[in-house]
Amino acid sequence: MAVTETHTLDMSAILLGSYELADRIKFSAETADYLYWKQRKDADEEVRQLVKEFAKAKELFEECERFGHFHPNYHEALDRVKAVQERLDAVESVLRFKEAEKRLDNLLYDVSEIIARSVSDTIKVPSNDPLAAGVGCSSGGSCSGKCG
Repeated sequence: MAVTETHTLDMSAILLGSYELADRIKFSAETADYLYWKQRKDADEEVRQLVKEFAKAKELFEECERFGHFHPNYHEALDRVKAVQERLDAVESVLRFKEAEKRLDNLLYDVSEIIARSVSDTIKVPSNDPLAAGVGCSSGGSCSGKCG
């Protein structure tokens, strides 16, 4: 019974510590900045209009995409989607939101990595960065080419 009680106390302390860590992250400058710019982006009328325009352009492109490059309007539809996306990304509230989101994501990744590395160097830490260094093929590292 003593083993179970010790295990329960350890889990309680871990859970309590994780709640405290979550609160620190929740009240961090990164989170405050992220929430501020998210609210500004969501309230921005220009963003709303561009999101509607983007949805229409994407819908048209998806219709063309069913037939692939052979559809007569494929490239025109793709160019329209890219143009609207560029206009959307150029809006200050969207730009600042994406920057704040990246900073918050980096904070969460760093915390996850510290926790994982404290347990073992071999634990994988998930990342939202598609270009993050990993292990194995397509990681950009030195590969012997003998995976298969």
